[in-house]
Amino acid sequence: MFALWYLTFAVDEIRKRLAWLFSSNKPAAQKALDNKPATPAPAAAPAPAPAPTVKPSPAAAPAKPSSPAPSPKPVAATVAEPPKPVTPPKPAVVQPAPTPAPAPVVAPTVVPKPTPAAPSSPAAPNTPTAPSTPPKAADSAKMPIPLPKSLTEANTNGNDNSTNGNAALNDVSLDKKLFDAKLPASKVPKVDQEQLKDASKDFIHGEANAFVQSIKEAQQAGYRKQDTMVDAAVLAKLEEGYAKLAASDSKSLLKKYLTKEVFDNLKNKVTPTFKSTLLDVIQSGLENHDSGVGIYAPDAEAYTVFADLFDPIIEDYHGGFKKTDKHPASDFGDVNSFGNVDPTNEYVISTRVRCGRSMQGYPFNPCLTEAQYKEMEEKVSSTLSSLEGELKGKFYPLTGMEKAVQQQLIDDHFLFKEGDRFLQAANACRFWPTGRGIYHNDNKRFLVWCNEEDHLRIISMQQGGDLGEIYRRLVTAVNEIEKRIPFSHDDRLGFLTFCPTNLGTTIRASVHIKVPKLASNKAKLEEVAAKYNLQVRGTRGEHTEAEGGVYDISNKRRMGLTEYQAVKEMYDGITELIKLEKSL
Repeated sequence: MFALWYLTFAVDEIRKRLAWLFSSNKPAAQKALDNKPATPAPAAAPAPAPAPTVKPSPAAAPAKPSSPAPSPKPVAATVAEPPKPVTPPKPAVVQPAPTPAPAPVVAPTVVPKPTPAAPSSPAAPNTPTAPSTPPKAADSAKMPIPLPKSLTEANTNGNDNSTNGNAALNDVSLDKKLFDAKLPASKVPKVDQEQLKDASKDFIHGEANAFVQSIKEAQQAGYRKQDTMVDAAVLAKLEEGYAKLAASDSKSLLKKYLTKEVFDNLKNKVTPTFKSTLLDVIQSGLENHDSGVGIYAPDAEAYTVFADLFDPIIEDYHGGFKKTDKHPASDFGDVNSFGNVDPTNEYVISTRVRCGRSMQGYPFNPCLTEAQYKEMEEKVSSTLSSLEGELKGKFYPLTGMEKAVQQQLIDDHFLFKEGDRFLQAANACRFWPTGRGIYHNDNKRFLVWCNEEDHLRIISMQQGGDLGEIYRRLVTAVNEIEKRIPFSHDDRLGFLTFCPTNLGTTIRASVHIKVPKLASNKAKLEEVAAKYNLQVRGTRGEHTEAEGGVYDISNKRRMGLTEYQAVKEMYDGITELIKLEKSL
């Protein structure tokens, strides 16, 4: 399309230049014609009055195709010599109609204002005739530039019998000749004007889209560059911490999977929204080489940005949940299918089932502002205060809590406490105690932690081993809270939490169990527990020691299975441990 437009433009320019050349030689050619006898050559411009005997050639009639038709009004009265044998050419009467290009040819002696009283003036008519009146052979010698040879019909360099090849112009317009000189007639495409218009619109639209796309790509490149810019001080801490971890005897999953290649690939990355770095993810494990896992997700996007580290750790901890796996939909199953794991109360001291939840629309602890902590506490307090029945209770904010009340709740294993070095190293204890609190029902069998490790820890617990009753209470509470507070959920990872060990179902069903015979050989205890995907911890939970031979044993897997299946693993495992303890 562009080539066609350019060709048309070039042809138009050539036509204008030829017209100008013809016009500039017209006075000389006119003088030559005045000094020659009349010949039957093709008619030129109307002859002046002193040559009344010259008859226009019949072939000269179409010599002015591009000139506007003159007025048909008779003008014989304005001719100086009326008794002419032929109709004299129209005098130079200026018509009101606009004169098209090329410019009118005017002899040097023409008076600017034509009058009918000057018939003897040699002035040519004001209508443009130069393009339609080719010069005679005699005049061609006076022209500085000959016509192109492509304008001759016989292609004889202007030396044929048609007066320099210009006779062809009598039959075909100059525009077509000029066009055919550049593009053979056989190859001239037939252009559909509507199609050409549509093509023009498409071209402009395409160019505009390409320009907009280039701007977007430049912006995205800028964002990517910004998202991979990590402060030099952060990089220095990462390099130092990684060197110390690599040289340590740590057994953490962090050390196991943070290879040099993975470290170099992730150290310059940050999450898009909260700009969390690799240091935010691994700083707890870098400071605490005795960590079992060693990493936390400062925000939900970290699970994607730092997937090269999270995915293998998740697969290892959750029993083979691969990066290509998808966590199943939530399913609490038949809540009446579980019974009491220790009807005689010989081994199980207490049973607890809990789950973690993150409130939709908020980041995890390291990225929360003080205002967000206060806002979340208000939402949780008002929501829990509206619960009825067995779940009815009271919310206790940590801010302003009396020391005696706080200590009693800790001793009852209800209240979490500040000072966990693993969470502090992960930057999860900011603005303490703002936004933190605890809720429990009247009989203290149902409680909720607000902003300890996760936004919410929903817990159902009681003395003894009646897992069925405890599980039913938890399921009822979770469903009631979710009606009032939406939870963060991912299609692949399930419910999202601060620690990757709690992803998926987030369910942790545990017992405080006293098995002195198995405890005497802790390696044997852990071997049997691992067979049923159980985790053995101290009496007061993770990172604590057993007190009086009492261990906290729970299901380990939380991903790749439903809530019901997770609880059943614990139920089956504890039942088997009690049988083994009895047999020893």
